[in-house]
Amino acid sequence: MISLQGVTKRFAAITAIRDLSFTVQAGQVFGLIGPDGAGKTTTLRVTSTAMNPTAGRVTVGDIDTVRAPEAVKQLIGYMPQRFALYPDLTVVENLNFFADIFGSPRAQRAELIARLLGFARLTEFQTRLARNLSGGMQKKLALAATLMHRPRVLLLDEPTTGVDPVSRREFWDLLTEIHLQGVTIIITTPYLDEAERCTRVGLMYRGELVACDEPRTLRDGLGATVLEAQSAQALQARHAVEKSEGVLTVSTHGDVLRLLVDRAERAAALQAVWQANGITVGNVRVVRARLEDAFVLMLTRHDKT
Repeated sequence: MISLQGVTKRFAAITAIRDLSFTVQAGQVFGLIGPDGAGKTTTLRVTSTAMNPTAGRVTVGDIDTVRAPEAVKQLIGYMPQRFALYPDLTVVENLNFFADIFGSPRAQRAELIARLLGFARLTEFQTRLARNLSGGMQKKLALAATLMHRPRVLLLDEPTTGVDPVSRREFWDLLTEIHLQGVTIIITTPYLDEAERCTRVGLMYRGELVACDEPRTLRDGLGATVLEAQSAQALQARHAVEKSEGVLTVSTHGDVLRLLVDRAERAAALQAVWQANGITVGNVRVVRARLEDAFVLMLTRHDKT
């Protein structure tokens, strides 16, 4: 459904994305993950026809985004990071406006808007001004507006950033319903628990695609052992071993140390280092790898190449 082939986008001397290639099959949920400035938003904008690539080719439904942008726009719904609807219009007025923009037939409009209001759980708020909605409700209204023309592809740029955990869960419940209807979704997100929900995940870093696969495959292919330990001196414990042989990365989470090591047998050597430094560390154990571990290790290795 979506294909990027050797796509590069430059802004003067800055290269936002470089030689980017990946495909998204119809009906998949494809997650783009990466730190700020990795090129995720630029990738969505190039895919949505909002801007043309400097080099390479993008197709949506086998349609070239540069040669036939209007045809591509009929297939896609694009939801930017910032709330882009009209704050001085009510919920239903915003949906009517977008119905006009997308040329929705008036005979079917009332039924369509009622269905989208129900889908987004906004029926009882339809007369409320958009600016008076909570952050989570604004996101759901933006999603409903994006769906007004029944797109086959959704491009969502960090749609849950800045909303509370309950609203995030409700938003993903809506995405699941859309996905089950066969809509193809590309979503950028800073939340790795959301990445776990995707069919496939691409990790972007400094404009490049570092890895791309199913979340489970990325976790299982970590090539390292994850250790956890507890210490009231967690920060000192981290500094004591972060340059030790076999330690790939180490981080602290409160009184918990999380270490990526080349093999499980390193645990005994680490305990010896802590004891030599007078640091009490207990409950050292091997734990299951998370997607976060895979991404941290990939970025660390990428920086060393």
